[in-house]
Amino acid sequence: MEIQLWWIGKTAFPYLKDGISDYEKRLSHLTKFRIVEFQSVKSVKDPAQLQAEEEERFAKQIKPDDLIILCDENGDKMSSQELAFYIEQNQNNHRGKMVFIIGGAYGFSDAFKKKCQKTISFSRMTFSHQLFRLIFTEQLYRAYTIIKKIPYHHD
Repeated sequence: MEIQLWWIGKTAFPYLKDGISDYEKRLSHLTKFRIVEFQSVKSVKDPAQLQAEEEERFAKQIKPDDLIILCDENGDKMSSQELAFYIEQNQNNHRGKMVFIIGGAYGFSDAFKKKCQKTISFSRMTFSHQLFRLIFTEQLYRAYTIIKKIPYHHD
């Protein structure tokens, strides 16, 4: 199963790009992983309209067999071990891609959340979207080291 991470807009800071690239390289030895970067919506100023436009861009790329997991500060809280277990269970029991989506500045509408299989949160804190990209790739790498019993995570 391929795992994909989707987000809107470019990563501007070189140190974040380097970190993301490092974990992307590490993940390539453990699983099929791909980052999909969607172009920013620049012509829309209204937050609700911006959110709808971003969700439409994501929705156009979702296939019926894809497992869609939204990364949202109001989602279910998971430990690293719980994320690893969730990935492992779904990887073994699902045919399509597993797609994690980082929303834009205004998050996801309730209607979009209902179309997706799960919504997760990494913390009660709010992170910038660019920083969260790095946090997510590290946690995905950590999850795979747990799944494959590679020394990295310490209980």
